[in-house]
Amino acid sequence: MNFDVIVDFLIDYYGPIPYLVILLILIGCGLGVPIPEDITLVAGGILAYYGVCDVRLMILVCLFGVMAGDTIIFFLGHKYGRKLVKRWPFRLFIDETKIVGIREKLQNHKGKLLFTARFMPGVRSTIFFCSGLLHIPYRKLLIYDGSAALISVPTIILSVYYFGDYIDRVVKMIKRVEGGAFGLIIALIVFLVIRHYYKKKKEQKEERGN
Repeated sequence: MNFDVIVDFLIDYYGPIPYLVILLILIGCGLGVPIPEDITLVAGGILAYYGVCDVRLMILVCLFGVMAGDTIIFFLGHKYGRKLVKRWPFRLFIDETKIVGIREKLQNHKGKLLFTARFMPGVRSTIFFCSGLLHIPYRKLLIYDGSAALISVPTIILSVYYFGDYIDRVVKMIKRVEGGAFGLIIALIVFLVIRHYYKKKKEQKEERGN
């Protein structure tokens, strides 16, 4: 499933269906399903821009979705641990080598790793699974991962919602990176804000000149 499929499928629906689909996709992302989370958030922003969804409710749904997915994978690691490592689909994204490496990083940089994991597509699920497996307190996940989600989720959705005129450019840029890239999205947002600001200044200057 890619960006076009998500938007094309949901654009004709109103009511709870778009929220529910976005929610389920984000939970799946947290469980390691190979669907880019950032692209899903962009799709949520576009649905809000076109009036299919309320932007504030979409942000809340997306926040719940990303945290629910991370929480589920965390508690799967916490409760079943290494029993799942050798089973499909967990063996696709985690093994003993990764567990050892992540354990060392968690011991030295627990909060930093849990925070930055949100911006690390591809390894996020592995880090949260290992956090549960290694019995990191759940409150740590809520604090650090939750803080990161409060930054990333509203930023992506609101940037698409408020800069709807540039949606095509945003989508083309994001499509160029597999799995999404938060840094690229932020850089693009900054560029669009600066460009919008100077465009307005130029228009005001021309109006005063006339």
